[in-house]
Amino acid sequence: MSSIGFVLKGYPRLSETFIAQEILALEQRGLGIRIISLRHPTDVHYHAIHEEINASVSYLPEYLHDEPARVVRAYRFACRLPGYKEAARLWQRDLLRDFTRNRVRRFGQACVLAAELPKEIGQLHAHFLHTPASVARYASVMLGLPWSCSAHAKDIYTSPQWELREKLADCQWVVTCTAANATYLSSLAPSKNLVSLVYHGLDLERFAPPDDKTHQPDGSSSQNPVTILSVGRAVEKKGYDGLLKALARLPDNLQWRFVHIGGGRLINKLKILSRKLGIESRIDWRGPQQQDRVLMAYREADIFVLNSLIAGDGDRDGLPNVLLEAQSQRLACVATDVSAIPELIIDDDTGILVPPDNPEALSQAIIKLIKEPVLRQTFGIAGEQRVRNSFALEDCIDDLCDRFGITGGD
Repeated sequence: MSSIGFVLKGYPRLSETFIAQEILALEQRGLGIRIISLRHPTDVHYHAIHEEINASVSYLPEYLHDEPARVVRAYRFACRLPGYKEAARLWQRDLLRDFTRNRVRRFGQACVLAAELPKEIGQLHAHFLHTPASVARYASVMLGLPWSCSAHAKDIYTSPQWELREKLADCQWVVTCTAANATYLSSLAPSKNLVSLVYHGLDLERFAPPDDKTHQPDGSSSQNPVTILSVGRAVEKKGYDGLLKALARLPDNLQWRFVHIGGGRLINKLKILSRKLGIESRIDWRGPQQQDRVLMAYREADIFVLNSLIAGDGDRDGLPNVLLEAQSQRLACVATDVSAIPELIIDDDTGILVPPDNPEALSQAIIKLIKEPVLRQTFGIAGEQRVRNSFALEDCIDDLCDRFGITGGD
């Protein structure tokens, strides 16, 4: 069986543990993988799971002018490939509709990928349907190899429909991590069977059940405040400004603290907003954290909140893995009924769903969970059972194994 070249935008990345756990699980089932990254990592740290992955990693030139000799050599090689003229035709047609440096860069990266790809690679698989899929598509045409794709969220909803249609028509198959995504992409695909729903799932061995908590604060004691946790990048679609406004609405007599884990370009603005709202002293901004520390934070928290929304450019969450992780640790969750979140959280059964862009509704849901520790416990148990029964990684990975031609496993 030939190996698969996984084309990623960046590797390793702290925010993409779902990709790392998928790669590791496929390796454990016997799939040979080579990782091709469009850029070098920007995170200072990485997760322990990255050390367990055996796949070798190749880095394409992030900017073509940084490695001109390498790009020129690759271009000369690519020009002699049997599929080069067709790939160049596709790229030129794309460039006319998207006349950007990014589009030029992707074709150059595709030439490097085609020139340097080991011969044992028999298929390319892109994670994300935007830039990684563009590079994989151009290179696959040059080489005459099939390509496939895992589509997620931003890559779907910020890409023009013409591009989605053409990529869907060219690729072998596509999987996506939510039913909402699958419905949308299927409406653009040339056949109904091309796009399939495959949830990311959660590695339940890494997220083993937590110990029972010895205390359940109800917000009445300043010595034992309720801990509210959120994990996510500080970007528009995560709605952290609205979450801060919701926290500022909590009654003065409730004792709480808020912990945020994650990086993101809006962090400084959010810190300024927390000062303006008068809640700065209650917030612990921890920045990006490795998985073991995130797991510890889940186990120490009482409530998990994610205020997802649809950003101005159409970007949105799919089914955030942090919700799976939080629920696996019996954390009562409050989230918004955006995108595929209702595919996981059943309102008033396994958690609470509120409308997006509604700080008042979000605040009321948080107040309810602060004051009712028994309800938190009920939601936590129900949420954990739903994750373990319906979103286990081992079950979710079976479909990918079939598609990649591995039917056995450990």
